[in-house]
Amino acid sequence: MRSWRLPRSLRARLTAGLVVLLALACLAVGVTTVIALEGFLVRRLDQQLAASGGRFSASLEHGERPDQDNRPDTRGQSEGTFGARLLRGTITQAAVVRDSTDASVALTDKDRRTLAAVPADGHGRSIRLTALGEYRVIAVTGDDGDVLITGLPLHSVEETVHRLELVEVLVFGIALTTTALAGAFWVRFSLRPLERVASTATEVTRLPLASGEVAMPAPLPVDASDTEVRQVATALNRMLGHVGDALARRHASEERLRHFAADASHELRTPVATVRAHAELALRHAGPVPDEVRHALERVQSESQRMSGLVDDLLLLARLDAGRPLARERVDLSRLAIDTVDDARAVSRDHRWVLDLPREPVVVDGDEPRLHQVVANLLANARTHTPAGTEVTVAVSEHPGHAELTVTDNGPGIPEGLQPEVFHRFTRADLSRSRTAGGTGLGLAIVEAVVTAHGGEVDVTSRPGHTRFRLRLPSLTKLDKA
Repeated sequence: MRSWRLPRSLRARLTAGLVVLLALACLAVGVTTVIALEGFLVRRLDQQLAASGGRFSASLEHGERPDQDNRPDTRGQSEGTFGARLLRGTITQAAVVRDSTDASVALTDKDRRTLAAVPADGHGRSIRLTALGEYRVIAVTGDDGDVLITGLPLHSVEETVHRLELVEVLVFGIALTTTALAGAFWVRFSLRPLERVASTATEVTRLPLASGEVAMPAPLPVDASDTEVRQVATALNRMLGHVGDALARRHASEERLRHFAADASHELRTPVATVRAHAELALRHAGPVPDEVRHALERVQSESQRMSGLVDDLLLLARLDAGRPLARERVDLSRLAIDTVDDARAVSRDHRWVLDLPREPVVVDGDEPRLHQVVANLLANARTHTPAGTEVTVAVSEHPGHAELTVTDNGPGIPEGLQPEVFHRFTRADLSRSRTAGGTGLGLAIVEAVVTAHGGEVDVTSRPGHTRFRLRLPSLTKLDKA
């Protein structure tokens, strides 16, 4: 039973169910007809035996006389008729009709016991004789107190029943085969609308529903019939309509948010630059400036610088969201890693900065300032969220079809619950990676956006003592082939 499995598809299950039900019906009809025919033929034999009145068996007591007129009476007896006479439970004579004459039959001890056990009640019973085979016999009490047994062979009944069984097997086999083929065609035709439903649902699963404008598939055609298939198609069309409306509203909201971020960044850029310039100008005043005023001006300058960085990050993300193309030139990732690590080492000498570079330069096609910003953001992230003495390794390698750059540190790691959201905008770490310096929460979001715009991908794996960010960018060979 464990090795037997139901068909997977609904079409195959319906066809198999139809064939199984028809097979059960054919089996029931076949068994019923065979039993009915066999019972009818056996009753006909019983009627013939009862009509014979035991004449052949009664005439056997004169069978041993030399007078021919006293031979057993075989008139009207069919070939194969068996007769036996019992006196006080012992077989005295037994014969069978062959070619309108009687012939003695050799009975074994088992046959004699079987015949002696037949009750003399005038009812037919089936027995098996060693030399003759299956017989239908009837026993009656004779005039001399003896028991007269008359029997007819069951061979004709068995032959007729077997012939009926063969005919039924052939007819039912043809009927099952025809029904299976016709049923498969009909079920396939009836379930064709469901195939369209499945195809449409599969098409929807392949759509990029996470972001951007989504073109939903056309509604399914619905016929006028009141069937379950029509109900499923109608429900799917309604669902597609609701999903399409929701996606359209979401896309419109995203577009409004992008336009707002871009417009706000543009509008903030000038005032922030003006505030920063006035703060710097005030700090350069030659005359005496009270310490409180100087401190306030320094804070204004610091926060204006941080706000300028935030505005620049928002503008960059807005441009990437709008799908604006990046510059394309040959970029040496090895040289890029060297420059960014030198910058990081100059900013933070408390960390150990390690380079792992191949012998040959690894060159990709991309926007060098943006890729420089990506690596700088990753190093700033490692510097900011790891304690002093942490080792940070930048490795560059080349693989078939893509180049790879990794930034690995042995710091405390990123909490597991935060890892799926680490590239989301304005995501901030908890106390295990507390901010020791100001940050906008957009650094890793810019990393993912820039790498994606280059046709690459970025991922992170982290556990206590090991955190690795991996960038994968298409190599020049792959881009040239494309």
